[in-house]
Amino acid sequence: MTDIMPFASHGGGGWPRPVRALVLARAVNQLGAFAMSFLAVELVHVYGASLVTAGWVVALFGLATVPSRLAGGRMADRFGRRPTIVLGLLGCSVSLLVIAVSPGVGGAAVGAALLGLAFEIYEPPSQALLAEMVAPERRPQAFGLLGAALAAAGVGAGIIAVLLGGVSLRLLFVADSVTCVAAAALILMWVHEPSTARPAASDGNPWRDGRLLVMLGVGTGVAFAWNFSVTALPLTVAARGLGPAETGWLLAVAAAVTIVGQRFLRDAAARPFFLMAAGLAVVAAGFAVVALADVIPLLCLGAATVALGQVFLLGPPYAVVAGLADDGSRAGYLAAYGTCWGIAQTLGPLASTRLLSIGVPAAWLAGAALCVLLAALVPFAGRAVTVAERCPARETATA
Repeated sequence: MTDIMPFASHGGGGWPRPVRALVLARAVNQLGAFAMSFLAVELVHVYGASLVTAGWVVALFGLATVPSRLAGGRMADRFGRRPTIVLGLLGCSVSLLVIAVSPGVGGAAVGAALLGLAFEIYEPPSQALLAEMVAPERRPQAFGLLGAALAAAGVGAGIIAVLLGGVSLRLLFVADSVTCVAAAALILMWVHEPSTARPAASDGNPWRDGRLLVMLGVGTGVAFAWNFSVTALPLTVAARGLGPAETGWLLAVAAAVTIVGQRFLRDAAARPFFLMAAGLAVVAAGFAVVALADVIPLLCLGAATVALGQVFLLGPPYAVVAGLADDGSRAGYLAAYGTCWGIAQTLGPLASTRLLSIGVPAAWLAGAALCVLLAALVPFAGRAVTVAERCPARETATA
């Protein structure tokens, strides 16, 4: 048994119950997160919208998630982590039901916009709470554990999507709404904020902190590469003449590697930037394999390699950002950093599809080149952040 096992006893080197409960709640919520993958399908096949209209509605949802995340960070630092998490989850639940019961495209579009405004509220407080419930040296593992739990839940989500999607697409949104309520209930029952999670809100502005801006630049590149793989892999599988079942197998393999790979984060707090650079190099290797793969075994190898590299691209960066802030501004810092995912989710699919239209190998090799470039730049980012941390005067000047 390793110390990343989510349900190991605390006395045996595992995680305290509030951490396990928080991770479990996020995993339960992830079981229903598949619904958003079917939003465009729902708009076209249930409501009769055109593809262009469906695309605009999905874009509206994505755009609304950016202020949602920022609002979640501000609310968490001012009103507390737990109430903000619960509010965000319940807001998602109501919005999903609006989509499910809407009689036409207009109502579904309103539901999608409302969902976007609530969708990211719970992310910054949950990340801040996770960081505050564990020792700083264990933060990379804690964030990695959260990523592994979400990956595992994603496999279960795919199974649920297959079962419910064959009955009614509306049921997907109802099921997602139910998981939001279930996750909120778990948070209320089992998660209690430590005393350090209820400080007075800090006046620190993350956007004036040069260290955070450096991390935001790195995070945007990482998120872009991550989003590229998410978008391009199913399309690549289809281009190779394979079906959705094969994509499911690749996702299952990637989830398994993500879970097993958490053991490599044990000493991540001591060398986060080294691990980030190594992770990008491994992802680049995986992209190169996928670029040349035309059979399932090679595609599995490529997907597994990418997943292994991505293990080092979630926990360490979030742990670094969490360490830049004090208790009164941590959620705000994590929210500001998290906007890199909103940027990537907006631009990534456009770039991925454009590159794939040129050719599958060219697209994946371009992604590999981006990862290599980022891997070369990460050590410089690490030095910039480290130097800033050693210069309190400079830090005060930027606050």
